[in-house]
Amino acid sequence: MPRTYEVKTYGCQMNVHDSERLTGLLEDAGYVAASDDEQADVVVFNTCAVRENADNRLYGNLGHLAPVKAKKPGMQIAVGGCMAQKDRDTIVKKAPWVDVVFGTHNIGSLPALLDRARSQEAAQVEILESLSVFPSTLPTKRDSAYAAWVSISVGCNNTCTFCIVPSLRGKEQDRRPGDILAEIRALVADGVSEVTLLGQNVNAYGVEFGDRQAFSKLLRACGDIDGLERVRFTSPHPAEFTDDVIDAMAETPNVMPQLHMPLQSGSDTVLRAMRRSYRQKKFLGILDKVRAAIPDAAISTDIIVGFPGETEEDFLDTMEVVRQARFAQAFTFQYSIRPGTPAATMPDQIDPAVVKDRYQRLAALVEEITYEENQKLEGRVLELMVSEGEGRRDGETLRLSGRAPDNRLVHFRADFSQVEADSVRPGDMVTVEITRGAPHYLIADAPIRSVRRTRSGDAWERRTSAPAPPKGVGLGMPAIGVPAPLPDAPACGVG
Repeated sequence: MPRTYEVKTYGCQMNVHDSERLTGLLEDAGYVAASDDEQADVVVFNTCAVRENADNRLYGNLGHLAPVKAKKPGMQIAVGGCMAQKDRDTIVKKAPWVDVVFGTHNIGSLPALLDRARSQEAAQVEILESLSVFPSTLPTKRDSAYAAWVSISVGCNNTCTFCIVPSLRGKEQDRRPGDILAEIRALVADGVSEVTLLGQNVNAYGVEFGDRQAFSKLLRACGDIDGLERVRFTSPHPAEFTDDVIDAMAETPNVMPQLHMPLQSGSDTVLRAMRRSYRQKKFLGILDKVRAAIPDAAISTDIIVGFPGETEEDFLDTMEVVRQARFAQAFTFQYSIRPGTPAATMPDQIDPAVVKDRYQRLAALVEEITYEENQKLEGRVLELMVSEGEGRRDGETLRLSGRAPDNRLVHFRADFSQVEADSVRPGDMVTVEITRGAPHYLIADAPIRSVRRTRSGDAWERRTSAPAPPKGVGLGMPAIGVPAPLPDAPACGVG
């Protein structure tokens, strides 16, 4: 019998995409996904070092598996990702029942390391300091039939004081445009109709081969790919967000009217301490330019409160930027110390009670604004791409879910009374009228106005109707959508 596997993923969209590669590698090596009711022969943790208490979560999970492994001869546990890159030998010292530790630069080594650990009956730790093979060349088992991540670069050249990721993912390395476009064309041929271009600092793309307009050129080239209906990207950096990118977004029909632009703080003093090479005025100026060129653009952001040295005045500056920016969505975080970052040893660490109070005030303001912005869309007619598994209460409410062009989540009534259809599939397109705006989503309870069956829906149907091994990949975070349209944390803490 083939050995079974399960992949458990924590962290940002980088890790989610890496887990698609780990899954592809394991299946290419003959492993099969474990069913939900069986214990896998191989459990792989793809870890994050950005989230608070990431190490506690990892070691708690490893501790839970120790007695399970003791009762299951031949079972193996592997730990990869950013925590593995950071802690290295520490993992095996704290959890000696772990068989394999591999880093962010050598995920392709996992099957060989598992074989070696089994044959030598000894833990294998392999951490490389730089990439030996660009990850996109590895086998990949995509988790969606209709939407896909496409990496255009890895690593980051920024030095934000709150972020440990550049030391774990390395300096930026860019893929050649022809390789990226070839991958996208292959995905489209396989039924994918939406891609999200993925990079640690996505709009810095081209720095390695000296083309400052490489990213805008790439967006325009995506517009020439027949069958590619939606293009998104994450996450850009405000310091390097140039007018040519805005022009490409506005002039390329399949580039969606959506922008995730991390603010982090609205205080120039705090931005300077964070080593964020832009200021409040520049950030708001970018938003003004985007909205002038793309009036319907939905702009989301990441914000950290309680950074060392942040005063009440600094925090109020952030609140004011939020009021002016009118974000469609904001992912807000309480600063917490990340060992290994410059900010961890800065003086004037903020009292946790003060941080919590500021976080709650910011979250309340964000929800007030997003609610108002969503209510403005009531009565609008939007085309949605039907999604899979995004409506937690859809079964109770008899609704389906989809994503608008600007990436807002819409729950729509499954009322086909006015169309010549009685169902839709993930990847198909529907036109609906928005009847109500809520703080975090939109509702469309009027009858569906039109249904467009797509190649992506066909691909989803082929995938789900064909015999397949039970699914056992547990992608933990982000947990909505495939791929998740936005991170629920800064993209690996940067951007």
